[in-house]
Amino acid sequence: MSRAGTVAIDVGGTFTDITFADAATGATWVAKTPSTPSDLSGGFITAVRKVLALAGRTPGDILHVFHGTTTATNAILEGKTPPTAVVTTAGFKYVLEIGRHDIPRHGNLYGWSKPARPVAPDRVLEVTERLDVGGAVLTALDEAEARAVARQLAQLGVPAVAVVFLHAYANPAHERRMQAILQEEHPGVLVSLSSEVLPQFREFERTMATALNAAVMPPVSRYVSVLRDALDAEGVRAPLLIMKSDGGVTSAATCVRQPIQTVLSGPAAGVIGALSVAGTAGHRDIISIDVGGTSADICLVREGRPEITKEGMIGPFPLKLPMVDIHTIGAGGGSIAAVSAAGRLTVGPRSAGAEPGPVCYGRGGAEPTVTDAHLVLGRIPPALLGGELPLDGAAARAAIDARVGRRLGLGAEEAAAGIVEIIDNSMARAIRTVSVGRGHDPRRFALVAFGGAGPLHACRLAELLDIPTVIIPPRPGVLSTWGLLDTDMRATFVRTVGTAERHLGEGPAAARGVDVQPLEATWGELEAQARAWLDTEEIPRDRQRFERSADLRYEHQSFELTCPLGEGAVTTARLAELTATFHAEHRRLYTYDLPGAPIELVNLRVTAIGALPRRRAPATQAAGASHAMTDRRQVYFRGTGFVATPCYARGALAPGMGFEGPAIITQDDSAPLVAPGFRARVDGTDNILLERSRG
Repeated sequence: MSRAGTVAIDVGGTFTDITFADAATGATWVAKTPSTPSDLSGGFITAVRKVLALAGRTPGDILHVFHGTTTATNAILEGKTPPTAVVTTAGFKYVLEIGRHDIPRHGNLYGWSKPARPVAPDRVLEVTERLDVGGAVLTALDEAEARAVARQLAQLGVPAVAVVFLHAYANPAHERRMQAILQEEHPGVLVSLSSEVLPQFREFERTMATALNAAVMPPVSRYVSVLRDALDAEGVRAPLLIMKSDGGVTSAATCVRQPIQTVLSGPAAGVIGALSVAGTAGHRDIISIDVGGTSADICLVREGRPEITKEGMIGPFPLKLPMVDIHTIGAGGGSIAAVSAAGRLTVGPRSAGAEPGPVCYGRGGAEPTVTDAHLVLGRIPPALLGGELPLDGAAARAAIDARVGRRLGLGAEEAAAGIVEIIDNSMARAIRTVSVGRGHDPRRFALVAFGGAGPLHACRLAELLDIPTVIIPPRPGVLSTWGLLDTDMRATFVRTVGTAERHLGEGPAAARGVDVQPLEATWGELEAQARAWLDTEEIPRDRQRFERSADLRYEHQSFELTCPLGEGAVTTARLAELTATFHAEHRRLYTYDLPGAPIELVNLRVTAIGALPRRRAPATQAAGASHAMTDRRQVYFRGTGFVATPCYARGALAPGMGFEGPAIITQDDSAPLVAPGFRARVDGTDNILLERSRG
């Protein structure tokens, strides 16, 4: 009998989560270990050893290693990227500095300051060269200047360089030659090309993406190298696959070349996992909320497909790359509670993280957190991780009493309840932002709550937002790793359309007079690139799939909508369907469309999908449901105070079983809370469905 399986690891700010899935039976073993911020590979390898021991497997039994990482994100948000330079076309030195003439949403012209750029103007160097919009050479690359610039960067010791030449998306020859010169004159330098990172027009966005990619190449390259060496030392020879922001995975080698694609790596995996779980529960419209130690990641999913945005932000920087549309706030179990000089209680966004962690961890933390509040309220057990992490309830109570309660004239329990209520309302506001703020009624969605802390807050969020159904996955604390196991290889190839092919016409006759041959040729070239990439990633041809799409806009609009074309050759009829899809999508997003207005085709896209083996769902096996209730615990609830609350062992809950709240569900990776007024029911795939009690 085969013992082979796949490992999925998500490294978070507080905990590292891991799952081993048996390839033959679908059986899974999960584990959580504290993250090690000073050396993330330490927690990574500790998790591998732990889950292999639980599964009774050896390193040689691992077929693939899937990984969600925050290395690139943390480097950008914490400002810990190494010195980076940009080489650009002469006369365009200040594209990055000038940026766009807008301010963030809800910004104030008088209170807003333009954020610093990832590369300062004195690190932007110019080279004589020029292409026209179609890629024709107007001025050849001045190789003498190029070599002088490369030598200057070598003398400065800059470890990474972004090359962004005007219109390089139409002809990458000059950028590639500049890369070769840089590598000749500055051996070991990491080079990021705009024609590879974002091969489409709009100079500021292309420069920003390429510069950020260059900035995170050194830390991500080091991280991946350390992980690979550590896995090899453990005897794990399996390929290392990294989660990307768009919900697909890529090889470690591709990740090192384009690490900016991984900025939402872990959160994207969580959304994929939530979507999979919701599907088994019969829901296609969901709001997912992943609450960990440092943040809450929220995503709205309609009709079984997460929204993909190309207008994302990483900290203060706009990033025009495809990514799952996730809204993140600084609200998690480690969020710190404090009272301001004005006597106002605040919770987050500062977090205690993994080091030192909440006060109750006993690792030197002194400021009370949300986790400390839950412990004081009796909502989490006196030890986490199956007893491996004992919690100091007395220390948590003392910290809340001293730093919050006394300053507000409240008892420790009232102060703890206030901390939780504030963080609940912060999360509810964030959910309204992605739902009501975009024209969606949250009452028409199910809430999938996961992460170690998500199920603790789910019922209150459902109350605040009037959401009818909450879904708690079987393993909420490690759901992101399940998402990693349910994804495919994915990459998008894009090209900006020339002005001659751009206009699709107007009104009912739109697309009828368009010559489709140039468009088909371009889509065909993109598909050839996509197929070559999948071949390089060793995906068999029978597992390869290609989806075509296009970016369209009404004439004179500034930005586009991406609309699917599907698979296969383009025809006039299919272009007409594409324009109809554009009208409908514009109407859905903005409440109106312009049926008689001219339409422009701006970018063509091909998404390459390489199907990977899926995690099989194991047969449901439950212990006797009659033994599910293990004990009762005093738990504090709003309006009632402490209540003797039954505790149910998650592994003993059988499908079909139901019970009324209040209740606590005990399991190693989380502590789901069933609040008064809610009823819990276990479905056929071991999800717990929470609904308001009737009557």
